[in-house]
Amino acid sequence: MYRAFTWLALDRQADLDDEKLLGRLAEEVAMNVDPGSPAEPTAARISVNGIDITDRLRSTEVGGAVSLVSRVPGVRKVMVTRQRALAREGRVVMAGRDIGTVVLPDAPLKIYLDASAEERAKRRHTELRATGREITLQEVRDELALRDLIDSERDVSPLRPADDAILLDTDSLSLKAVVDRMLELATCRS
Repeated sequence: MYRAFTWLALDRQADLDDEKLLGRLAEEVAMNVDPGSPAEPTAARISVNGIDITDRLRSTEVGGAVSLVSRVPGVRKVMVTRQRALAREGRVVMAGRDIGTVVLPDAPLKIYLDASAEERAKRRHTELRATGREITLQEVRDELALRDLIDSERDVSPLRPADDAILLDTDSLSLKAVVDRMLELATCRS
């Protein structure tokens, strides 16, 4: 949702330092998250003001600005309210940097996925190169380090694992192994 809102702010050429403007824009935006079907969960889509922007969420521009936009208290307040509303609709899996600490602090299961900076950079580099983006591994490392710094030091909802989260180091795990472990943890909590 923060990436979707960041896309909107960039599309509107909003001043990313104008917290009041960003807060008002967040209150006015119509955002729809379509989770897709259980048979095809990766088909989830997100639209902003009726425009499907799913394929734009991982753009270089959005990635470079999302931490700047998401640190704005007015934006966070609106997004947290919307995320909680989504959670009230039924069973949900949410991913985000403050889901377990702020958005859903009473969630029955919180898993904090972690990986070393080097592994995260490699994965992101592979992902970006697959989309045709020409970027060096060092550039990806630098982008991730800056985002982590901004998100960890922001006043509102800083990046940190919830005290009761299960830490899962994914460095040596395949995607399938991570999903299998999460399903195992969820089954144990049911």
